[in-house]
Amino acid sequence: MIAAPVKTLLDRIEALDDRDRLDLELELARRLDRAWAQESTAARKIARKRKIDDTTIQQAIDRVRYGQ
Repeated sequence: MIAAPVKTLLDRIEALDDRDRLDLELELARRLDRAWAQESTAARKIARKRKIDDTTIQQAIDRVRYGQ
């Protein structure tokens, strides 16, 4: 069940013309990209401090995924 404020927002988005909807989608994508960049930068700093590299990450993935 969608909450009323969310439903109202979705209805308003649907009512936008194509150009405004595209502008909204681009802005949301920019915000997501910015947040991803900030989070990934923080994660890289933590990984460097813990001496975790790509090989270590891949080995962990392989152990979980393939039992290796």
